Amino acid sequence: MAELQCILWDVDGTLADTERDGHRVAFNMAFEEAGMARRWDVETYGELLKVTGGKERMLFDIERGGMPEIPYATIAALHARKTIHYQALIAEGLIPLRAGVLRLLEDAYAAGITLGVSTTTTPSALDALIEHSLGKEWFDRFAVLAAGDIVPNKKPAPDIYTYAMEQLGVQAENTLALEDSGNGWLSAQAAGLKCVVTINDYTANQDFKGADLVVSEFGEANRDAIDVLANKQNLKDVHHVTLAHLQAIVKA
Repeated sequence: MAELQCILWDVDGTLADTERDGHRVAFNMAFEEAGMARRWDVETYGELLKVTGGKERMLFDIERGGMPEIPYATIAALHARKTIHYQALIAEGLIPLRAGVLRLLEDAYAAGITLGVSTTTTPSALDALIEHSLGKEWFDRFAVLAAGDIVPNKKPAPDIYTYAMEQLGVQAENTLALEDSGNGWLSAQAAGLKCVVTINDYTANQDFKGADLVVSEFGEANRDAIDVLANKQNLKDVHHVTLAHLQAIVKA
């Protein structure tokens, strides 16, 4: 019977609701700063989230006629400025952690479970979120920070999860992924991982068929019960997601 030894966390939408009021706003700030007319409203950004990676989203928007043709160097420069704006938003405390995230992280760390991050967000954006939303001690508590372009293929490819597991020396059967999106779930599945999905406004209608647990959020004991949208292992008493639930998923 497999035992839970490692939890790999996605970042955007999983650790914090960073997309709508973080990355989207920062992109628009970078566009305005560059003298561009393009702005991504909430609905448009939801469409663009089907594409993984910020530079890739700009390329997609160009291809479909939303943005004018610009050199890739300009795209990269815009993305770099967007990251700076995003870091400032985090530093101002505008992007808090999602409910239950810190509790689960602390419980798993106290239990000696290896913790890591597997995300397509840039390393600098990840560092800002850890420093300002979690605390600097978490740079040491996460055993691996797999982020950005460190692998050739982004989610839904399994590369970022495979890389993290290789760095940690753990096996898929002992590792659990925590995700928020269809692409993230597909990435975890392709890497052979069981997966818990915590949806958000942008991902609520995506396809998570086969995921082990799909919930509205991780939740807290002193709040209203979370919504359980899929419960493959028939876990009991899911008022909020606990470390015991995560351990039971891996053992099943």
